[in-house]
Amino acid sequence: MELHLLVCVFLLTWSGTTFGQQNRPDVFKVTVKEGSDAILPCSLSSKESIEFKLFDWRKDGQMEVFKHDAGAHYNNGLAGQNVQFRGRVSHFPDELKSGNASIIIRDTKVADSGNYTCDFPRLQPRQIFHIKLLVVGAATKPFVTSLKQTNDWTLLQCEVQGAFSKPKLRWQDSAGNNLPAEEPQLTEKGGKYDVILQITVTKTDNYRCVSTQEEIKHQIHAEIDVYIHGRTDEKSGSYTGWIVGLIVGLVVAAVLGALLVLVVIVHVVLLKKGYRLKRNKDSSNTKAVEEPLKAL
Repeated sequence: MELHLLVCVFLLTWSGTTFGQQNRPDVFKVTVKEGSDAILPCSLSSKESIEFKLFDWRKDGQMEVFKHDAGAHYNNGLAGQNVQFRGRVSHFPDELKSGNASIIIRDTKVADSGNYTCDFPRLQPRQIFHIKLLVVGAATKPFVTSLKQTNDWTLLQCEVQGAFSKPKLRWQDSAGNNLPAEEPQLTEKGGKYDVILQITVTKTDNYRCVSTQEEIKHQIHAEIDVYIHGRTDEKSGSYTGWIVGLIVGLVVAAVLGALLVLVVIVHVVLLKKGYRLKRNKDSSNTKAVEEPLKAL
């Protein structure tokens, strides 16, 4: 399986793709995501056996990465390996017979990034291979927020902070369509990038900010829901006004009707009360006339 992986890496190296892009005639670029394994290629064109030869891997000209000397190497007792690489670097023993001195660095760190050399100091002529390793930290999930909102539009912002490889940001709608946005705001400090991308939207939808690091094929996104209230047009406004007027008219009519009924009831009650009072008065007068007549 390791051999298959190695062959793939060499194919990528020569085809000029991300993992092993040819940078200049004798320098190869290898880019990996932090935490993954990196294979640094080094192979003699003559394909001669190097099982009993010396080859030495160094980083930035001084740091000892891996050394093999006639079967002895850093993983079987040879001393001198830099502590940064201890227990993480190995070669491919079965490939030595075909001149392959490639190594694999496991669980890569951003600090592993740099210029590596694979040196055959005792060969005639001496051969040195140059490899540039870039270990990229994957960008974190973008932070999306609404900066300002009116009835007609909303200003959205997408932000990625502290990315080791400059991410490319883009806004999409819920259908996956890329949307035109403002120019990204880019800040670089110590090899880390902060990127801000703003967009003004005018429709209610679910919007997505996508962050892509092409070098390591890393992509991550964040979403935000936006509701645009919108203006009330004249037709809708007049229709709404008519409905409101109708409701108000019905309420007023109901109130007036209730008052009218109340007035009628009060009037009837008062009439009945007046009639009773008159009857009682007439009855009292009749009794007063009858009593003198009886006395006669």
